[in-house]
Amino acid sequence: MGSRKSLRRIASRAFPEVVLSNRALTKVVSREVARGHLRKIGPRLYTTNTTDAPADIVRRNLWVLLGQMVPGAVVGYRTALEGTPGPDGHVYLTGGYDRTVRLPGHAVHIARGPGPLAGDAPFVGALHLASRERALLESVAAARRRGGSRRGITGRELEERLERVFQVGGEPAINLLRDRARTLATDLGAEAAFARIDDVIGTLLGTRRAALTSAAALARLAGRPYDAIRLPLFESLLAELRTRPPLSRPDRNRDDEAWRHFAFFDAYFSNYIEGTEFEMGEALGIVFDGKIPAGRPKDAHDILGTFRLLQDRASMAASITAGDAEAFIALLRERHARMLGERPEARPGEFKAEPNRAGETAFVAPDLVLGTLQRGFEMLRALTDPFGLAAFVMFLIAEVHPFTDGNGRMARVFMNAELGAAGETRVLIPIVYRDDYLLALRALSRQRRSAAFVAMLDRAQRFAGELDFRVLPRVTESLTACGAFREPGEGKLRLPSEGAHRTA
Repeated sequence: MGSRKSLRRIASRAFPEVVLSNRALTKVVSREVARGHLRKIGPRLYTTNTTDAPADIVRRNLWVLLGQMVPGAVVGYRTALEGTPGPDGHVYLTGGYDRTVRLPGHAVHIARGPGPLAGDAPFVGALHLASRERALLESVAAARRRGGSRRGITGRELEERLERVFQVGGEPAINLLRDRARTLATDLGAEAAFARIDDVIGTLLGTRRAALTSAAALARLAGRPYDAIRLPLFESLLAELRTRPPLSRPDRNRDDEAWRHFAFFDAYFSNYIEGTEFEMGEALGIVFDGKIPAGRPKDAHDILGTFRLLQDRASMAASITAGDAEAFIALLRERHARMLGERPEARPGEFKAEPNRAGETAFVAPDLVLGTLQRGFEMLRALTDPFGLAAFVMFLIAEVHPFTDGNGRMARVFMNAELGAAGETRVLIPIVYRDDYLLALRALSRQRRSAAFVAMLDRAQRFAGELDFRVLPRVTESLTACGAFREPGEGKLRLPSEGAHRTA
């Protein structure tokens, strides 16, 4: 009698999306299948979802399901390192037996091995997640077995992962990883795997001479390590720019007065983006009359230094394509030194000595700046379109953030210098367009959404190209009519051709 009541209670509850049947549930599950409330998608596996593909259902419920199927197992090997099943749906666990379980869209490989060890973390349900050190040892050991294994990682992958630990945490982090791996190697019977890890770490530290193959590790040995995580971002932007049809927008603001006025608004808006805000009258007085407000000398020198650099046609005529990576890096230092020459605390012309970040974004570590700039420069040489070069170098500098201060302004200086050197319309990012600019930059930096970034710059270039900068009061009037001076929440940027007032 008690068991019937128990079954009725089970039947009265709503099932979760996936149900793993057992003896206690057999009758209830059969009845719900007959009623159309459940459907079978695998051995003993049912779902209340009658529309989605079984593989999708399993994927979003995978860890809960595995916790029921293999309680006490440890998520390990490549799966623990990557934090997700492989793109082919393979999942690797350590448990009490050797077995492969087939589920819709997934193959779960269970290898006999010890249960949770020191450092392994409780995971979903009755599962544990292997520590990084355990997962590395397992993965290297699996790769060294005859015939190899997809559960393991290659020597190159090992080097890249250890190099990344070095990049993020330096010598303390890589030495801590080695110490923990040494302790775990005996429990796992992975002494040979530890010897390989030890060799790679020693070589990265310069105390051994093992043969390495990954580009990131070899770059460190050559004295110019780079941030490998940034390379996919650069590759995404490069691919987007190379598929964009070349489009020429000749600059009609190239006579001396128009160039000077454009430089003023470029400097004014570029500093505004970074939070250095002045009323237009104050900014005009600083730039054209040398009136430095007594209460804000540093801010005034920021806008004045940016303007002086932007209006210098000889300096802005130097294209990065004229030299190699070393020349590009030298030009970057030189322009930064000129822009912030009145701000010694900003270390003009010197790359950062301490890490910097903006919100959740941590920029390239100081010891990786030179190598990352070099790698980025090597990529941009594949571009010949001035707009593409300008967009790429702007993102490269912004993403590396090589200086203590002035990185955003310097990125936009290089962008417009590249366009100006080619006789193309330069880009203007007015106040009202600031959020569009920052959101597009962030989307590329965090999500590799390069198309949105390129579209944002394209519109900003079109906007600047429709304005005539020869007469300062008239272009100020046009900018006002386009909403350029409004705060981002107060409206949207309108192009003159979209109905805003045109200059003659």
